[in-house]
Amino acid sequence: MTYQEVLENARTCMGPYCKACPVCNGMGCRNTMPGPGAKGIGTGFIRNYQKWQELCVNMDTICENREVDTSYELFGHRFALPVFAAPVGAMQLHYGDKYDDLQYNDILVSACAKAGIAAFTGDGTNPAVMKGAVQAIREAGGAGIPTVKPWNMELIREKMDGCKSSGCYAIAMDIDAAGLPFLKNLQPPAGSKTVEELQEIADYAGVPFILKGIMTVEGAKKALKAGASAIVVSNHGGRVLDQCPATAEVLPAIADAVGGKMTIFVDGGIRTGMDVFKALALGADAVLIARPFVTMVYGGGAEGVQIYVDKLTAELKDTMAMCGAHSLKEIRPSMLFSK
Repeated sequence: MTYQEVLENARTCMGPYCKACPVCNGMGCRNTMPGPGAKGIGTGFIRNYQKWQELCVNMDTICENREVDTSYELFGHRFALPVFAAPVGAMQLHYGDKYDDLQYNDILVSACAKAGIAAFTGDGTNPAVMKGAVQAIREAGGAGIPTVKPWNMELIREKMDGCKSSGCYAIAMDIDAAGLPFLKNLQPPAGSKTVEELQEIADYAGVPFILKGIMTVEGAKKALKAGASAIVVSNHGGRVLDQCPATAEVLPAIADAVGGKMTIFVDGGIRTGMDVFKALALGADAVLIARPFVTMVYGGGAEGVQIYVDKLTAELKDTMAMCGAHSLKEIRPSMLFSK
């Protein structure tokens, strides 16, 4: 299959909310929830995507002609790309009946591992979602990062016990999920956490703890104080609060504040290898991508995942070569155009 064929096939089995658009930019699903869109009027998703497009790169081919290396190391593990599949949950609610969460994770986790990257897995109100994610990671030899939602402390410990049994090398929490409509007024409750509570959670994890949903310098400093090994600069795909800035807009200041002290991921509207390059030039160490991986799984299963990873790799390599960077460490802010 080709990338276009995967997209076309996805349109036959996704919906009614996601349209598997040629460009996943939030325009076709704005303010669609349930669905892949955003809360409110849907500007968050659209702004995330648009801000990456507004950035331009500086072409410079007066340099040594050598092979480009896109490999990336995280927590002692080597990956083919600084790209990870982001956690996604409630598949049938948001994307269509073809796959439930367990089936989706079974395909995604193993396919990402085979492609040389790794997947973050989601969590949900149904306990079977986390159990299925843990099983998928275990079967992939621990090659995955389970993501726990900000439940009450008792349930967090219970879910983390399951995560640790998978052999995973890190555990994440999407703290910004506190704003999801689906988690409101639930028992057990889910919501914001204090620095002290996050310290307890990070200690209990027993492996590197990644905190997803950081959008300010102050939030990044709190995450560092709480003992997080990494953060994900993220507004939950623009889905939890309208009128937020884009992740590309807040990333540079966050990277200046805590870069080198912890690993920095970023997500939100990243679609191509060139977008990955821009994110690294702004200070990120790696990126997460969510919705396009869903489309690839629905449209092509494991083959779709490999096709997308190959596409990202080719685009990133081409951008690096044309801008004079032959390794990820050589990507610099000066490789982005500024007026």
